[in-house]
Amino acid sequence: MYKKEPYLWIHLAGLAILPLWLELVWLGIAAGKPIFPLFIELAIVAAVGTIPITLMQWVRPFDIYSVLLLALQPDQLSEPQRQILKGFKTAKHRILTGLGAIGLLVGLWFIARYAPLVATISPFPNHAIGLAVAAFAFLASNLFLQVPLSVIGILITSGEQLAQFTPDPPEEITSNYFVPGFRVKQILPNIKPDLESN
Repeated sequence: MYKKEPYLWIHLAGLAILPLWLELVWLGIAAGKPIFPLFIELAIVAAVGTIPITLMQWVRPFDIYSVLLLALQPDQLSEPQRQILKGFKTAKHRILTGLGAIGLLVGLWFIARYAPLVATISPFPNHAIGLAVAAFAFLASNLFLQVPLSVIGILITSGEQLAQFTPDPPEEITSNYFVPGFRVKQILPNIKPDLESN
């Protein structure tokens, strides 16, 4: 049963960290006195945080067979696992990640509006550092939203549909997907769910 694939659930759980990253964005924007007009600062944070992750998810989707600084070697992925990866290159995947990016941009505007509420408790010494932290945190926010949204796209796809995907050969995984970290033969204990059934 492909829905038992542990890597799907590991990356879906990334949603739990999203509020922490957004809080950092909030505290970063609130730090010190603004350097530029608000719309320019928000444009900088939005561009740094949104463009790289969205482009990655549309062009070379994140390889979910990774945990922290480790990633499974492509030749260790079974055909059903590579069919799951292929699901990250569908139109549904791009729509979900695009909607996630738009949702965070709307959220960024609301965060900025209420930044004065936390200006006195921001831990950052000046606005330049706060803005840099906000941009990085917004990048992480997009990562921890868009990757789980991609996983949700797989979880709402039927086993029959996944079985129809032609998986990329192992030698093309690194060029077609973003494979982070060091390549290893095993990360999790050997659990071999029946990924071919619903």
